[in-house]
Amino acid sequence: MHRVRSYRRRDGTRVRSHLRRSSGRSRASARRRRPTRRDSGGLDYRLLLGAFVAVLTVVVVLAVVEFVQRHPVWSAFIGLVLVSGAVAVVRFIRREQARRAAEQAERDRRIGVTDAMTGTEFEHWFGRLLAASGCTGVTVCGGAGDRGADILATAPDGRRVVVQCKRRSPGNRVGSAEIQRFAGTCRSVHGGDICLLVTNGSFTDGDGLLLARQLDILLVDRAALETWAYTGRPPLALVARWQP
Repeated sequence: MHRVRSYRRRDGTRVRSHLRRSSGRSRASARRRRPTRRDSGGLDYRLLLGAFVAVLTVVVVLAVVEFVQRHPVWSAFIGLVLVSGAVAVVRFIRREQARRAAEQAERDRRIGVTDAMTGTEFEHWFGRLLAASGCTGVTVCGGAGDRGADILATAPDGRRVVVQCKRRSPGNRVGSAEIQRFAGTCRSVHGGDICLLVTNGSFTDGDGLLLARQLDILLVDRAALETWAYTGRPPLALVARWQP
């Protein structure tokens, strides 16, 4: 935007000058480009805070050293109290962890808890059961793109275990198509030596059961899973597979 301004010289001649006013947007962008004091002030504040903390730490350490030198008996007593308190806290935490683990193990023994679980919770539940049965390296990997493997583990004899978990509501069954899909990936894709298809429901009769027997895929239904969870002993068919 232009603005015309006129004035008269001493000799009487009139002169006009054109002034250009900058828009509000230009002034706003110019203000954004200017360095602000706030940034540098924030940096100075952090430096001052760091220096203060360092000085305070040095002062506290020197005060503690001086107190120990002047009052060795009291220092030993206070140190003993602090160590005893730390030991008591560690023991309390370990007892709480052991108590929670025992409660979790007791809940896991009941097959009924799986009826209210999500698919992911059921996978973790069975992963804990595998670990309690002697498997190592138990990894729950179910989800989008798992290609049929919900759990990977190592059997007691060192062989690779591949598990697919099917959580079902009461009365629902795992069909032959699901068994066939797992049979197509458990070994060729995941390299499983021992393949388990586990459900808290049951399996439908059909070609899937025959294919599972032919390909040595162990099907664990609700009845077998209930016994396994309650006793802690895997099915005999599984134990025979992972014997050295």
